[in-house]
Amino acid sequence: MPRIAMIGAGSIGFAQKLISDILSFEALRDSHFALMDIDEERLDVTRQVTERLIEQESLPASISTTTDRREALDGADYAICMILANGIEPFENEINIPFKYGITQPVGDTLCVGGIFRALRTIPILVDICRDMEEMCPDAWMLNYTNPMPMVTWACNVATSTKFIGLCHGVQGTAGEMARFIGREPAEVRYWAAGINHLAWFLRFESTAGEDLYPQFWETLAKKGPPEGDKYRFDFARHIGYFMTESSGHFSEYVPYYRTSEAAMAEMDGEGFAGKHGDILEHYRAHWKPHAEKVFKYIQGEEPIPFGKRSAEYASNIINSLETNELFRLNGNVMNHGLITNLPEGCCVEVPCFVDSLGIHPCTVGDLPPQCAALDITNINVHTLAVPAALEGDREKAYHAVLLDPLTAAVLTPGEIRAMFDELFEANRQWMPEF
Repeated sequence: MPRIAMIGAGSIGFAQKLISDILSFEALRDSHFALMDIDEERLDVTRQVTERLIEQESLPASISTTTDRREALDGADYAICMILANGIEPFENEINIPFKYGITQPVGDTLCVGGIFRALRTIPILVDICRDMEEMCPDAWMLNYTNPMPMVTWACNVATSTKFIGLCHGVQGTAGEMARFIGREPAEVRYWAAGINHLAWFLRFESTAGEDLYPQFWETLAKKGPPEGDKYRFDFARHIGYFMTESSGHFSEYVPYYRTSEAAMAEMDGEGFAGKHGDILEHYRAHWKPHAEKVFKYIQGEEPIPFGKRSAEYASNIINSLETNELFRLNGNVMNHGLITNLPEGCCVEVPCFVDSLGIHPCTVGDLPPQCAALDITNINVHTLAVPAALEGDREKAYHAVLLDPLTAAVLTPGEIRAMFDELFEANRQWMPEF
């Protein structure tokens, strides 16, 4: 009976999805879920919907709830982290204050100004969680979903001994989008992708029979043009020669080419994380209420909770493989120790990994195409400064991380970057006690 600590279980929809995925495996149906969140009200909603699922499916699983992180981690076999550090207020500052200076961020949680400042206030919390794990469950795996993924993964790997992997749905989600773009089902394609989180490259894109599908992809793009809502990525792919992960608007934050021009943004933007400034804040406001209403219908028994069809998230498959020795492949965020040979040694990369009962085994990729590696390095340069800034509480290193951010540098002068940095730093100082 694996004990699974879920840190940030008040993320109701995501926690419900992962719990349903885990319980869909026969070998995991007697799991114990130690649900933890600092928000007691949201935590109780997750408790209720989990109890309802267990009752609905007559499962032998069990749950406990706590606001004490160490209690949840005590004796855990696995920890899943899905926290939104400090809530929505600092996040709004990280989107809105840069906007005053001319920087538009659709999401701002991985790179750009928003991602760097999120790292500064999130990394110390994740490191503390991992240090608790060193004491309370030293053999447990941390399966992390909290952003900014590369910087959090890097920091926790260098600052603690916890077995830590960062998980995202960008690779498998993008593979499905590429398949559908050329009229195929996702199950009909296979791929080999590597790079960094949210900027990984599809190095091979093939049919399950081994046919190279990239020629058909480029031909379809030439005929149809970029699909509505995904123009940034499809446009850029034509220029760099490979397709990349992450939603279109989110991708546009990682490069200096598009968000400096009102005309370019007007041409490229679309609905739903497709490039409009503050898309993520609007998503939070627009989607929370209808989702909560659906969850309460589940709790009250007015609608059955969907069960049996797993989501694309990796966590359940990883736990099942570690428990049963059933082989599983994923793309995970791990430390670059000879995996991608033309990216810096010791940075965080996203590469294919295999899982069995012996552990998680990252694959050696070799060199990325040089143009792809070069673009990834512009992002890694930011990580290289932001990670120690967060670990050491070093304000000047944090400023230099923002100074080197590709989009920020394309929009502002160094003096303007300093003024923006100082204003945002003071606005969010209360959430960065290490500084």
